[in-house]
Amino acid sequence: MAAERALESERDAIVAALRPVVDGLAATFGPMCEVVLHDYRRPEKSVVAVAGSVTGRTVGGAMSEIGMRIMARGDEAGDELNYVTRTRNGKLVKASTMVLRDSTGTVFGALCVNLDVTAVGDAHALLGALAGLGGTPADVPVTTFGNDIDSVVDAILDAHQLRQNGSWAALDRAQRLELFRGLDERGVFAVRRAIEQVAARLGISRASAYSYLSQARAQTGTAPGRAATDQTSSGGHA
Repeated sequence: MAAERALESERDAIVAALRPVVDGLAATFGPMCEVVLHDYRRPEKSVVAVAGSVTGRTVGGAMSEIGMRIMARGDEAGDELNYVTRTRNGKLVKASTMVLRDSTGTVFGALCVNLDVTAVGDAHALLGALAGLGGTPADVPVTTFGNDIDSVVDAILDAHQLRQNGSWAALDRAQRLELFRGLDERGVFAVRRAIEQVAARLGISRASAYSYLSQARAQTGTAPGRAATDQTSSGGHA
């Protein structure tokens, strides 16, 4: 118990030490930069500091799909540097997500730097067209950045259903298990109450959702996530 309290104090100290770094990085890179500090101990309100405005994050906001993915990987998660994504309103963003660990190696947060490179992409396309080098740019994945965790879960579910190209009723058993496996890999079920939200969206009972999740994990040998386990033992209430 004392050891856990000491670790919590250590994590608090790391977060506190990084708060001024958030403002410093944003000031260094200028108005097209946003820096976000996440504490994953509270996924639904993981944003503890933010400077700049690229994705519209605010203090007290929820983690994004990227944060869910990191939580799903747990302590195996690594930094994700210089990846390019697009916000739902069309901004092209170059981003880096650096995980925070305590002295035991446990991942508990992340420091994220987001650069709005939309203008750079437009200039690149214009110069390519002028030089006769025009072409179809590679598809850039869309990432949902939301201050409401439910909207992030909904967006991930929408994307999976679009890829499955059919309603829940139209999916066979293998496709249904694939849907739950995909959601689990994206970290959806690391969020409290997500199982209820997914069940409601699919029009199935919570018991059925737990059954599909259990079967999907059994096929891949995945251990139950902390949030999903908590929901099972607590009746699904946060």
